[in-house]
Amino acid sequence: MNSKHETTNVSDSNSITKQTDEAATTVIEMHDCSISFGGIHAVQNASLSLKKGEVVALLGHNGAGKSTFIKLLSGAYKRDTGVIKVRGEEATINNPRDAKSYGIETIYQTLALADNVDTAANLYLGRELRTVWGTLDDVAMEAKAREVMGRLNPRFQRFKEPVKALSGGQRQSVAIARAILFDAQILIMDEPTAALGPQETAQVGELIKQLKKDGISIFLISHDIEDVFELADSVAVMKNGQMVGTAPVSDVTRDDVLGMIILGKCPPGAVRGPGAIDTELA
Repeated sequence: MNSKHETTNVSDSNSITKQTDEAATTVIEMHDCSISFGGIHAVQNASLSLKKGEVVALLGHNGAGKSTFIKLLSGAYKRDTGVIKVRGEEATINNPRDAKSYGIETIYQTLALADNVDTAANLYLGRELRTVWGTLDDVAMEAKAREVMGRLNPRFQRFKEPVKALSGGQRQSVAIARAILFDAQILIMDEPTAALGPQETAQVGELIKQLKKDGISIFLISHDIEDVFELADSVAVMKNGQMVGTAPVSDVTRDDVLGMIILGKCPPGAVRGPGAIDTELA
């Protein structure tokens, strides 16, 4: 009799441990988030989650609400309603500084780099290291820049040149290095390959793969379905400010995703969102 109870207890314990482990891997939960501008409902009751080391791609037409939705997480906009949890705890994110305090960094399409200074100066812009005499510690900043860039892009050697002289892919490397230098564990990447050629796009793809290996979680806003299927673990599609659906990329096809973007039709392999249309109308 005792053996039976012990077996049951072990089974229950394993189940609880599994649930705890699964919960622990989720680093971001956004529940029923909404924001309006005047009478325009830009985002309505949108929900999305992100796990440790996962890349979740967020897609949709221009004006679908994807950038606005993700700006609720970055702190660029303050949500009207909804809950954001970071590592299981409810988070207060009203501005970008709040987001940074939770280890959330955003890399915008424009990159926001200072073109006239070098890599190390960009990495430490506004957070410069100083010597005991109060002067800039250029040696320490360059050494740390080389260390971080070595992890991301071992072939990068143009540390002394202003970033305006770098290629698009190298500039992305600098922007990403700046984000992770101060221990960011969650990255928001807004169209990182939009203005890049094929070779530079491939370089950024390798950077994203390296970040995944390092356990960094990424929200990837993209319009390129090929990039999404190569880099992302899951896909989420928005339309008219609402979530159409979410799915692991292994459970949907490119045509499925196009149907979600264009028609708002949620395929069988996806979790249906409030923005999905009725199948009979598709």
